Amino acid sequence: MKASCSMFSQILKLIPRTDFERIVKETGAEYRSKGLSSWSQFVGMLFCQLGRAHSLREIEGGLKSCEGKLAHLGIEAPARSSLSYANAHRPWELFEKVFYGLFETVAAKAVGKKKFRFKNKLVSIDSTVIDLCLSMYDWAKFRRTKGAVKLHLVLDHDGYLPCFGIITDGKVADVKAAHQMHFAPNTIVVDDRGYNDYRLFAKWTEADVYFVTRMKDNTLFEVVEEHTVPQNRNILKDQTIRLTGTGAQEKCPHLLRRVEAIREDTGGILVFVTNHHGLGASTIAAIYKDRWQIELFFKALKQNLKIKTFVGTSANAVKTQIWTALISMLLLRYLQLTSRFGWSLSNLVALLRMNLFTHRDLMAWLDKPFVTPPDPQDNPQGVLAFA
Repeated sequence: MKASCSMFSQILKLIPRTDFERIVKETGAEYRSKGLSSWSQFVGMLFCQLGRAHSLREIEGGLKSCEGKLAHLGIEAPARSSLSYANAHRPWELFEKVFYGLFETVAAKAVGKKKFRFKNKLVSIDSTVIDLCLSMYDWAKFRRTKGAVKLHLVLDHDGYLPCFGIITDGKVADVKAAHQMHFAPNTIVVDDRGYNDYRLFAKWTEADVYFVTRMKDNTLFEVVEEHTVPQNRNILKDQTIRLTGTGAQEKCPHLLRRVEAIREDTGGILVFVTNHHGLGASTIAAIYKDRWQIELFFKALKQNLKIKTFVGTSANAVKTQIWTALISMLLLRYLQLTSRFGWSLSNLVALLRMNLFTHRDLMAWLDKPFVTPPDPQDNPQGVLAFA
């Protein structure tokens, strides 16, 4: 990437324009459309996220004020009416597919960023509620006087990258969304007690997918076998169990594993249940502890990107903005993984927002953000000698 174009333009080069146009054709996003292109819409919504624009007017004004620097982006500053119409009517599936295509690029950068020694892929699943005003977003059903959407997310622990998402209204239960998720064999899925469902346990076990979760206090079971616990590892019990509640054997006939561990910080007792009988009990406890990373991801997403307030009120516009926020998060994680500077996400977002349209080499800036950039006059164009 050369410094002859803005840093925003260099970030956009991480999403090949040919791949983007192919997805546009696949989704029919520009069928019978005129005026604003899908690429212009995408650039505008990405500027909304990275530039922290709070409204369509700010997106339009922010891009228009940099009109001389938009040539490298391949767009003209979109009018807010055109952008509003595109967000409401262009299929949000376009940005969902762009997200999955970008994930493959970023995931390749995160290879080798594993915390645990086992070879299984480790992912965590959880959801976060995004509150909405019911009078403005009447389609987002949640409670009688409150609207909301839910973002159900799968976080890949190799680099802590979001790798799969489902956006529903606030009333959809976490377990119902989990049944729509598919994982490769030998994947370890870690989740909280909201995903305790015996049919889901059986479905994953039969698909050779492992899970680690907290056991509910009212779970009925019988102990089939007691295992020796490791010394000095805060493990109290390691048991093979059979579920005995009403209808439990019909829903999940498989033997499970129950592990009791002591929390290091509070001294409280945590009870885990899993279908993985090979890993050590202390590893099971450590896996569940690493689930906290998805909570930190949701916190970072809401604090650093525009996902709590929206520039459109239709369901399509809201989903478009959420998917562009997830795309922005992948781009930021790519920059973090590439840089040799110890960026925190909040600092990267803040300083990048101030320098989006600065003409400077992005990768050089990432490594040394506080170094004075080279003066272009130090390397003047050579004088040609004519006969």
